[in-house]
Order: sequence, then C-alpha cells, then structure tokens
Amino acid sequence: MSDELLAARRAKLDALRAAGIEPFPYRFEGVEPIQAVRAQHAELQPGQETTSPHRVAGRLAARRGQGKMAFLDLFDRSGRIQLQARVDELGEERLARLLDLDLGDLVGVDGIAFASRRGELTLRVTDYAVLAKSLRPPPEKHHGLTDVETRFRHRELDLIANEQARELFTMRARVVSAVRRYLDGEGFIEVETPVLQPLYGGALSRPFVTHHNALDRDLYLRIATELYLKRLIVGGLERVYELGKDFRNEGLSPKHNPEFTMLEFYEAYADYEDVAARFEALMASVGIAGPWRREQLVPAIRERTGIDVLELHDRDALAAEMRSRGLEVAEQDSWPQLVDQLLSKQVEPTLSEPTIVFDYPIETSPFAKTHRADPRLAERFEAFIGGIEIANAFTELGDPDEQRRRFEAQRALASAGDVETQPFDEGFLQALEYGMPPTGGLGLGIDRLVMVLSGLRSIREVVLFPAMRD
Repeated sequence: MSDELLAARRAKLDALRAAGIEPFPYRFEGVEPIQAVRAQHAELQPGQETTSPHRVAGRLAARRGQGKMAFLDLFDRSGRIQLQARVDELGEERLARLLDLDLGDLVGVDGIAFASRRGELTLRVTDYAVLAKSLRPPPEKHHGLTDVETRFRHRELDLIANEQARELFTMRARVVSAVRRYLDGEGFIEVETPVLQPLYGGALSRPFVTHHNALDRDLYLRIATELYLKRLIVGGLERVYELGKDFRNEGLSPKHNPEFTMLEFYEAYADYEDVAARFEALMASVGIAGPWRREQLVPAIRERTGIDVLELHDRDALAAEMRSRGLEVAEQDSWPQLVDQLLSKQVEPTLSEPTIVFDYPIETSPFAKTHRADPRLAERFEAFIGGIEIANAFTELGDPDEQRRRFEAQRALASAGDVETQPFDEGFLQALEYGMPPTGGLGLGIDRLVMVLSGLRSIREVVLFPAMRD
C-alpha cells in the first residue's frame, strides 16, 4: 500500500473537516437492511418508479459515471444496492462531494426506490451523510481478498471483500441459535460454569496454565465443561447444557484450534442410546437429516487394519502388530493412545457419510459407564461425518468408587509419561458420593459442525480469528 494512497485519503479527511463535515459522527438512526429494502420491491418492473423513501447505510463498493449523474454501489451485511446520484436532487456541490468519496467509505443514504431500465433496484439519492472516512483502501474488488494469511489475521478485511465470508459467519450464528432453540425446547437449562478452573478435566488433553495473583495460585483454562455440568446433575437440575469456549494446549491442524467452541449437554435418566437419538434430532434441527449409520469401534478397526485391539491388550504387543503392518507408532504412546491413533488415522477418514461409532475400550473412556454386555468396553459413541469427528457421548459413570479407580488408572498412565491424562479430582468424586442419577451426556464441536455444513476443510475458515504463528 503506497504512502501516496494513504496521504490522498487523509487529505480528503482534512477537506471534509474543513467543509464543516464531521467524518466520524455519533449516530445515523432509522437504517433499514438493504435486503429488507430489496424484498419490499421484488415485483418492480424495469423502469417502474415508486414514491417509497428508504434509509440505508454501508460501504461504497463501486462508482460509475460522473458529471450530472452517476451510479454507486453500497453494501451492508445483508446485501448490495445500486444508488443513483443526480445533480437535480443534490445540487452540484453535494453531488461533487459524494462522488469525491473513496471506495470503502461508510455512507448513510436517503433515497427513493425505482427499477432501472435493466430492472435493477435502485435508490435515487435525496440526501446522504458520511459515517466513517476509510483511511485505507479496501481489498481489490474484482479478485476479493485471496491471501490466506491476511484473511485469517485480518478477518475484517475478509468480511469486507468476500460476500461468502459474511454468509458463512451469518450461517454459523444461525446454527448456534438453532442448537439453543432445540435444547431449550426440550427442557434443558443453559448454564455457565468456570472457564478458569483450579483443576482441569473432562477430556484427555494438556491445558493452558495461568497464575492468579490475588489468590497466588495457578489456574487452568478449561479443556471441557463435563465435570462441572455433572455436578449440576447431582444438584438436581436434570437437563443442562453449556455452549462456550474450551481451550486445549495441543498442535494446530485443519481440525484443531487451541480455542474452540463446544456444546455439552447432560440428561438425567438417559443412557447413550437415548443420547444418540437426541443427537440425531439435534442434527436434523440444524439441517443434517438422518438416519445415521452405526458401527462398533473394535470391528471397525479390525475390518480396516486386520488388528483386533482387544486381543492385543498389551501395549508393546499392539505396537509391534501396528509396526508389522507399516503403521506409525510413537515410542511414548500408551495403549489407549495407540487405539486412538488407529481410530483417527485408519477409521475416521473412511467415515464420509453420517456415522455413529459405538463401544470403545474402557481404558480410552475414563468417564463412561462400563458396557453392560462386555466389561472390556465402555458405553461411549463418537459421531463422524465427512471424515471428521464432531461429537463424543457416554452413558455417564455415576459410581464414585469405580470413578476413583479410573482416576487411579489415569494417574498410573501419567506416571508412565502420558501427558494427556485426566487429573485426580477429589472434589468431583465427593460430588458423585452424594448420588448422581443415571445420566447420558454429549459434547459437540460447533466449529467442526460448521465445517461440515459449509463443506470447508479447515477449522481456521470457520473461526473468525484463528490462532496463528508469529
């Protein structure tokens, strides 16, 4: 961006002020969305006039013509509209000042609707106001903003330049609203639990650590809301959900951002089959119709790799078998991590159509109830679509003594070098000792759900301001 361009825009800013025009006013009331104006006049025929006044506001995106009449394009979040500026309406001085504005300037316009000879809805400008002088030129309009780094680091420019980006994040907001509507309609209560936690838990991941000066103690950004929400089930709220940010100190990938949006809901008197049915209904409410295919994890791995993980229950035996089949094995990976690797690398990419995978080895699921038909398994499922895992659910473990044993097993894995284990949470155990009713719960990744709905393959596309390297 040249210094001359910036200087020219600042000179116009000074000229506005010299003419007594405030280039950054306080308000501009009574604005209609452009799409609403268009909807009111959808039936206008080419050349047809109206007497309907409208007030719109947005950015100048294009300018055609000069002299006594010109056309300009104005866009807001909802759409774009053509403006006709004429000397007999505005006078020579005000018309000249309007045409001297730069593309990207924010302008408020009063005008009368009509259809041009080509049938395009147009507002004949009767008055206008500068709402913000743009001191930097917008991205070049014919090609939009294509540089990926700039789009993610400066999402505001992406939104200015690319209508598809505005539509995507509008759609994301509607998805979140639909999720809330469904759960509210089913009698769930939306709650808020701590983001800063004295002990992280509810998932297998490394946390972000911060220090609270007044308390003189370390706290953790939550990696999940699970344990607090189940304490609310103990307290008698029976159906609860939380929709908010979780944080996991793990690598970046097309499916991972360290800060992400998660829905978790918990329902008393339900098991994972009930939760699967509710999950399908929730997905239908956001536009993903069922039914979902169903598989079981152990056969799914065996069919794709020839490996039966339950027959190879020793870590080294499973690692050796994986190596013999040309599969990568990290020396520090525990048996549960190796099973997860088989799932994520060998099974997950094959699950293109909507699929629910049930019944995971008990060691991989420290908060799930033991399978009622096979004690080697847990009553857990994950949901996949487009080769992406979007949800994780359990019949929740409510036995405090068994939960204590699971925490001890996690502690042993941590001692053996596994850094992604569940810490021992005595406070949660004490809550369970008051009695938690039979409960089913689910976590749904909102970012990944939006990826599926939009057909995009990178989480950075669906997060407004993703984490970036320096």
